[in-house]
Amino acid sequence: MKRKLVIADDETNIRHGLRAMIERQYPGRYEFAFAENGSEALALLSAGGVQLLLTDIRMPVMDGIELLERLQALPEKPAVVILSGYDDFPYAKAAIRYQAREYLLKPIVRGELFAVLERLEEELRQRERQGSAADGKRAAGESDRLAYVLLRESVGEREVRELLLEAGLDWMDGEYTVGLLKLPAGTSDALAVSSRLEQWLAGQPQWARCSIREGESILAARDSRLFSRMLEHLRGSAQGHPFLALSSRVAGMGQLRLAYSQARQASKYFLLHPDAGTIEYDAVRSLDSGCPVPVEPIRKISNLIGMGRLPEIKRLLKATLDIRVVSRCEIGYLLAISRLFNEEVFDRVFRTYGEESVEILKLYKKAGHIDNFDRFHDYYHHVERLLERLDEYVARVRSAHAERKDMQKAVDYLQEHYHEDVNMAVVSNHISLNYTYFSEAFKEYTGESFSAYLRKLRLAKAKELLAGTDLKVYEICSRAGFDSVKHFTRVFKEAEGITPMEYRSKETGLV
Repeated sequence: MKRKLVIADDETNIRHGLRAMIERQYPGRYEFAFAENGSEALALLSAGGVQLLLTDIRMPVMDGIELLERLQALPEKPAVVILSGYDDFPYAKAAIRYQAREYLLKPIVRGELFAVLERLEEELRQRERQGSAADGKRAAGESDRLAYVLLRESVGEREVRELLLEAGLDWMDGEYTVGLLKLPAGTSDALAVSSRLEQWLAGQPQWARCSIREGESILAARDSRLFSRMLEHLRGSAQGHPFLALSSRVAGMGQLRLAYSQARQASKYFLLHPDAGTIEYDAVRSLDSGCPVPVEPIRKISNLIGMGRLPEIKRLLKATLDIRVVSRCEIGYLLAISRLFNEEVFDRVFRTYGEESVEILKLYKKAGHIDNFDRFHDYYHHVERLLERLDEYVARVRSAHAERKDMQKAVDYLQEHYHEDVNMAVVSNHISLNYTYFSEAFKEYTGESFSAYLRKLRLAKAKELLAGTDLKVYEICSRAGFDSVKHFTRVFKEAEGITPMEYRSKETGLV
């Protein structure tokens, strides 16, 4: 069942940008609802069923702090994450008072957001397993205790020992191995496989099992031979063979989380070795961890999107995701490449070309993380298809704007309104273009940045008034659109090498 997540922010781009970012990382996990202010968010939350709330602090009608205050009266309260700029940091104290779970600064950093969502997801799952138990420590059975220990890094070694002993896992004082059993994506009989596994394990000595993520089982076993026997037993009970990742051999209850982390790390390598039944952490721990991430080729791909150079994009992609290089590097290398594609290419297209690109990104949202794939070549081709679609889309957008002469319309607007309090946001809104795309398109069309072009316009008008009228400098400053005489004088001298009055004297012979 999907979790319901409400995003409350008065900026449309932020709401949809967060959704696109989250959907690409966690396809199918969340059902989204949006609110432009605290009042709308409160109405959504009052209807019930909302597990998570991401909310800005500064919003019209009802701000984020008042929203948190009003939430306290609701029978069901969501986990709350506050979003704000640096200037709003004093409000964090109020947010904490109303039990906000996290506080993220804008602009939102992808990794920080995902880390928060992972923590909250773990807490929600733990709460669901625990039922009405508030702290989870007395959940029935060894499975819940094992999951609790693995998920809670804050649990100290003494408490870990207490929980595991209560579950009857005293054999973990000796040596044991942790395994992560994962069913292939799309397995339709997962429940049947799980039941069959449980029945088989019931006859085996000294083991413990829990489930943390859907389609996965975490097992700890005193006898490491249990894992090979288990795989043999499961053959034919699923569509394809289950994957099994094994930790190093460890000793003592205090090593449980380390062993789990090793098994989790080893499981990532099935992407590169999908036909391997088992991957051991000891076999991959020595892979090269110093492989240089190909930052520049990915940035080149980003710059080439929409330029009619798709073959070059594909050549760069092939070099960037060269399986020969990826296979000899530690898995963090591929994770870093995936993250760079998100940040430098996919997110940049969204920021530059706005909400219209979201539909394409949603179609290929799996490309947002390698964990969404069982095979490397599936990830590669998914990214390749997304780049093809984005290249086509961006080229079409650029062509359409060029044909409609949008930039000339912007120039005409500036010619008429240069003396007003005009800026790039005002002009880009006037011609209905995304702010970032407008900036790039304007420079391409005029050969100058927006600020340089506007400054040149204002200076030209000021020179015309200085030479052709006897208006005072402060009057000319205002009519040309400068905000102060001091600023006008400085800009004029930087451009002309002389002051406005010296220019008038030179042009008219008058002082």
